[in-house]
Amino acid sequence: MMSKTMRSGAASPLKKTLLQRTFATSGGDIPTAVDGVRINRYSANVTQPKARGASQAMLYATGMTEEDMDKPQVGIASMWWEGNPCNMHLLDLAGEVKKGVNAAGMVGLRFNTIGVSDGISMGTDGMSYSLQSRDLIADSIETVMGGQWYDANICIPGCDKNMPGCVIAMARVNRPSLMVYGGTIRAGCSSKGETIDYVSASQAYGEFITNKITEEERHDVIRHACPGAGACGGMYTANTMATAIETLGLSLPFSSSSPANSTEKQDECQRAGEAIKLLLEKNIKPLDILSREAFENAITVTMALGGSTNAVLHLIAIARAADIPLTIDDFEKISERVPFLADVKPSGQYVMEDIHRVGGTPAVLKYLMNKGFINGDCLTVTGKTLAENISGVPDLSDNHEIIHSVERPLKSSGHLRILRGDLAPDGSVAKITGKEGLTFTGTAKVYDCEEDMLAALERKEITKGSVVIIRYEGPKGGPGMPEMRTYSYSAALWGGCLSCFVAAPLTSIVLVLLDAFFYTVGPTSAIMGAGLGKDVAMLTDGRFSGGSHGFIIGHITPEAQVG
Repeated sequence: MMSKTMRSGAASPLKKTLLQRTFATSGGDIPTAVDGVRINRYSANVTQPKARGASQAMLYATGMTEEDMDKPQVGIASMWWEGNPCNMHLLDLAGEVKKGVNAAGMVGLRFNTIGVSDGISMGTDGMSYSLQSRDLIADSIETVMGGQWYDANICIPGCDKNMPGCVIAMARVNRPSLMVYGGTIRAGCSSKGETIDYVSASQAYGEFITNKITEEERHDVIRHACPGAGACGGMYTANTMATAIETLGLSLPFSSSSPANSTEKQDECQRAGEAIKLLLEKNIKPLDILSREAFENAITVTMALGGSTNAVLHLIAIARAADIPLTIDDFEKISERVPFLADVKPSGQYVMEDIHRVGGTPAVLKYLMNKGFINGDCLTVTGKTLAENISGVPDLSDNHEIIHSVERPLKSSGHLRILRGDLAPDGSVAKITGKEGLTFTGTAKVYDCEEDMLAALERKEITKGSVVIIRYEGPKGGPGMPEMRTYSYSAALWGGCLSCFVAAPLTSIVLVLLDAFFYTVGPTSAIMGAGLGKDVAMLTDGRFSGGSHGFIIGHITPEAQVG
């Protein structure tokens, strides 16, 4: 593992001496910012010294010119691959970003990294690779940025784990960086004219096996749920993390809400060049932006918009990379004071495209700041504060039910709750939207993997009043802590504690929810589609998809594999 010094982007004393000698003897005209700071301070190590002739020969072979050798080099990291709608357009967006970088007087150099489609791998062994992909993305971006001596980085992610992987790398490398989100997908439309999306396709299975829809209707939903490029359209993990990262200050305004195929997204790609040049000139780096207050803002927005439980996992990982103290208890504290306002999927009616239509993420931030929930003093990649970024943004549109007012929230507190108790002495994460009631009592049905639970559902063993427990799905047991999409309900909350009462011989689990409960996708979607959404609860040591809602509690620790 690289040292803290290397990850911070600071050179060791030996390397400082080397760079000083390099600049003194290169004879090149190195570009400087207005304050005298070199804006190609890293790439000059290979483009300027006469002793680096072999390195320069390699760069000439790529098409760089004599003039280019004196320009800053910007690494453009795309998570493009063809087999996923969230990512299939990112190569095109990277091309637009490169044009903007070159037009701003720099050299844009594209490179690629990997990804996993959670939507495609869900419910299969492929899900064991999902969370690991986040760290592979972070490692690969760090590797290219460090090995190639690029001066700055623009990341272009699409699917769920892409975003935190990018930002973890930004924090490690700590060179001027920003993220251009690939954008949300447009809503689908069934032949009946119903607005549908990816989760609709997932739930169609449960509806079909319980004879609520025909095979033709099921196929129609699947065929039209995802109309083109972009990440899953609700407040699922991708849109949750994009919104959180824009709030952190690492994306340009509107990045998280503008659809993938919109003119706004194309414009953002073009503007990224001038934005990264400004960061180079002012020497603003990710660790200048990633403050404790910025993370509190990101958690606040996640609570207000009903974001994914995965935000807990990812924001803590990003904070660790940035050396910012952040724990699950911080999520609980913020959840207690921030109301849940967004009537968006998975628990609501609308999608991210609708939020963009009424003002987008900046308008939501402006509203929350005016209500005292957001700290506007945090620095962002525009070189301005969050408050300065949103000062000229129109207020949220009136006459809609997409974002509720603080005075008339969907729920007076946040939807993500941190629970501890007999079943989770080290904590767990519940997603409580406030729509599902106060208590649940049922008979425990324990499965040692998600596949066994789905088979039981097909055999109609899971009925009203069941408490589904899926264990051995944690980081070690899964392995890889896969997401449960089957369906789930949540468990035992009494005064903030999770409790399980087993009444032998009935093995009946009593679940008491102080605030409410909710549902999930995969196992959760199958259960939802089967019409058991309000009648079944689910607990797991695995994760839940961002498309989950209902009576669900995940991330239970310690996981079953370790006792």
